[in-house]
Amino acid sequence: MKKLLVAVLAVATLASCNNGVKRVSSLNNELDSVSYSLGVDMAAKLKQSFPDVDKSLLIQGYSDALDSVDLLVEEKGINTQLRMYFQKAQQRKQEEAAAAKYGSVKEEGVKFLEENKGKEGVVTTDSGLQYIVLKEGSGETPDGPAANVEVHYHGTTPDGTVFDSSVDRGKSISFPLNGVIKGWTEGVQLMKVGAKYKFFIPQELAYGANAPQGGAGPIKPFMPLVFEVELIKIN
Repeated sequence: MKKLLVAVLAVATLASCNNGVKRVSSLNNELDSVSYSLGVDMAAKLKQSFPDVDKSLLIQGYSDALDSVDLLVEEKGINTQLRMYFQKAQQRKQEEAAAAKYGSVKEEGVKFLEENKGKEGVVTTDSGLQYIVLKEGSGETPDGPAANVEVHYHGTTPDGTVFDSSVDRGKSISFPLNGVIKGWTEGVQLMKVGAKYKFFIPQELAYGANAPQGGAGPIKPFMPLVFEVELIKIN
């Protein structure tokens, strides 16, 4: 994003400086050629990185800041606004690329969950999370998403491929609930200490387009996940 912002500022500077200046039709020396080429190069980079830019507002924003007039945005929030915008844009690009490659995985996942929710004992929450109570607990429930818990778990893809298992390793794990995927954050809060649930987590509550290892491992983008989770204690 830094390179893009440099290009934005540079093009805005050139455009602002050329406001009201007569356009030239020829370049008379090496400096003229280099100066003009620099403008073309920066504009090309800006168009490639941010083709939706509004040229007039870009120039106005630069001019307003340079002339110290009242801005149309809060200056202290500009960096955050730009960072969030370009992060979202990058996320959209990643999702589009993943959708083109893994569209069938997403379709199969939707079908899997649609069929699964009609099975005996399956409960579906408002978010789309599905679960079965394998064993009910008798202890306390976690006190919100900031709770730190100790669990045993066994994770598989919908076809049963194991991708991670504390049970197989023989060692439980502790973590804060707000530090894991959304399906876990929601699901474990439904459990009492001593309970064991089986969760069927939709892709939007799992990793979505951002699968671990870029989809090179068992977990593919847009894939729902299945976990058996035992809540051992609340730390």
